[in-house]
Amino acid sequence: MSRPTIAGVARAAGVSVASVSRVLNGLPATEEMAERVRRAVDELGYVPDSRARSLKVGRTFQLTLAVADVGNPVYVTMMRAVEEVVSAAGYRLVVTTTGPEIVDEVALVRGMARGYADGLVISPLRVDDDLIKSIQECDVPVVVAGNVPAKAGVDTVRANSPKGMALAVEHLVSRGRRRIAFLNGPADTVPGEARAKGFADALRAHKLQPVAQVEAADFTFAAGRAGGRELLELGRGGSAREGADERDRAVSGTGSGAGRPTFDAVIAANDLLAVGLMHELAAAGLGVPDDVALVGMDDSELAEQCFPTLTSVNLGSAERGRRAAELLLARIEDGERSPRRIVVHPSLSVRRST
Repeated sequence: MSRPTIAGVARAAGVSVASVSRVLNGLPATEEMAERVRRAVDELGYVPDSRARSLKVGRTFQLTLAVADVGNPVYVTMMRAVEEVVSAAGYRLVVTTTGPEIVDEVALVRGMARGYADGLVISPLRVDDDLIKSIQECDVPVVVAGNVPAKAGVDTVRANSPKGMALAVEHLVSRGRRRIAFLNGPADTVPGEARAKGFADALRAHKLQPVAQVEAADFTFAAGRAGGRELLELGRGGSAREGADERDRAVSGTGSGAGRPTFDAVIAANDLLAVGLMHELAAAGLGVPDDVALVGMDDSELAEQCFPTLTSVNLGSAERGRRAAELLLARIEDGERSPRRIVVHPSLSVRRST
């Protein structure tokens, strides 16, 4: 049986092919004509040829979301939000991984010239002048879910990590924790730099000094375990600033024979790092939150799934995804409008880890 054609729909509806095309593409048509076309489409089982449609209107009706790691729960949340918005507008979403290196991010943006998508939402882990230049010169509209300089003239949606850190520190202080350590990801990344600055500013606001800080190799669970071991070793050994009295306290507590760390709370730069650290604390015989209170960032699904459940800063990943998708659709429709810079504000989800 041959596949129904647009000409067959026109014959069944008693209208011209051009009229069918107008209705199928959402262009103005009388209600009577639109109803006749829709009825004929349903009766014949007609499915528009998306390839022909793409060639005719100059669009693929496909958009791309590029993130550093599709396995990270925060990106899964963002992906779902982007997909919901673009699918409602008639687009398919293709998700791809850039990895952590700028060269791969730049290659992906430049590859958009191949014409396989009408636009791109990218959440870069690292940003430099080459990436900004490639975004500015891209053949299709690009929205950055992250932070780039305002002078770049690019649509952006970003989290407010410093405010999120302030919420985390304020919460820990309210729980009586004042010896706060920090497990960051790589500090040369967009989130790593923002969260390190936010942590330092938040401690200063409460007249506190960091007890220990470690920069993990990545924002992953495995990096959290490795960084957690380093943080425990550093916390147990003390530091020059803390002096001999603090070092004595570091080896006088409980644990697997190695002593209690100098810190009584840790903020991790994301939930994956926090859960990796949680495993290391358990292996060392330390209880969460009795010995060490723990706060993550991102408030991903993982925060509800671990034990104890994880207090985490919600940086609005779903909202950032929605807003980025809306900006991209608006840019596709009007390429001349002024760039917008949107900041999504954080909140704190308090759970058993604090």
